[in-house]
Amino acid sequence: MPAAARRRGGRRHGVIVGVDVGGTTTAAGLVTREGDVIVDASAPTRAGERDPLETIVSLISEVTGRAGREAGPIAAVGVGVPGPVDADRGIVGEPVTHVTELAGRPLAAELGGRIGLPVFVDNDVNALALGEAMLGAARGARSLVVLSAGTGIGAGIVLEGRLVRGAAGFGGELGHVPVKFDGPRCWCGLRGCLAFYASGRGIADIARSRVAGGARSTLLEAAGGDAAGITAALVFDAAHAGDALAGSIVDEACQALGAMMGTIVNGLNPEVLIVTGGVVESFARLEAKILSAAGEYAFPRALAATRIEIVPGDKRASVRGAAALALYEQTADSRRTR
Repeated sequence: MPAAARRRGGRRHGVIVGVDVGGTTTAAGLVTREGDVIVDASAPTRAGERDPLETIVSLISEVTGRAGREAGPIAAVGVGVPGPVDADRGIVGEPVTHVTELAGRPLAAELGGRIGLPVFVDNDVNALALGEAMLGAARGARSLVVLSAGTGIGAGIVLEGRLVRGAAGFGGELGHVPVKFDGPRCWCGLRGCLAFYASGRGIADIARSRVAGGARSTLLEAAGGDAAGITAALVFDAAHAGDALAGSIVDEACQALGAMMGTIVNGLNPEVLIVTGGVVESFARLEAKILSAAGEYAFPRALAATRIEIVPGDKRASVRGAAALALYEQTADSRRTR
């Protein structure tokens, strides 16, 4: 279904369904136009060989069923997915490293055909940034960057009230900007990426590799004797307890994250920079170290002018962001047709 057709079919009133598709978990919720999440639910993105689309449809059915008639009519559905998206056509691009089953698929048309509602699809962190700009912590700000560190790292950029998508849907792929030019290959195929050093997957992979290579650490015991069981959370806990190997990995992650924050501040000079995501629950207690690293790379006046918030990720915020995507697209359509 072309974007124009989807927009013409959109109802201007009623609640929005927001869907956040993650590498391991998908969440959906009913969201008011003021940003309140009425009801939400989550489920594993895949159950065995289940198509992630089936999970999305099931969750939409669950939340609408639980809300009943109290929620009123549903106006549209917004969906955030990891990776680049052709938002005009609702097609998921490549690479989608964490939900590969969606790569290349016309998700807006597929989902719209199943549920009979206008569907808008974009990168998950683009949607999250719209949620913060329109309905959340950065409401009223004209410029905002959200840097989200979870399984991978993505970013969403809003400048002068407009979402920056880029020419091919890669706007905001800051997780795959190099922070170490001679660094090893990232799983995306590029070299020295921020995600390799500071995402949940990257931190765990580095620790597993070093332990498997014979480095001494308490991590192996903490993982039950199997290096494959080492997670980012274990690395942060071991570092906090004084493990030298884990501490060096966490220090490297903080430095890499600070370097990217400096790049964002110098390059975009946003009013607000929000660092969030699942891994940020662990990063939050290292805020002073991260901000110190950012200070090594950012112009002092630019850094002082940017409000920085380091807050753990929240699936409800992601659901709200996906709903904000639908609101943003419908509002943009209103502006174009005046």
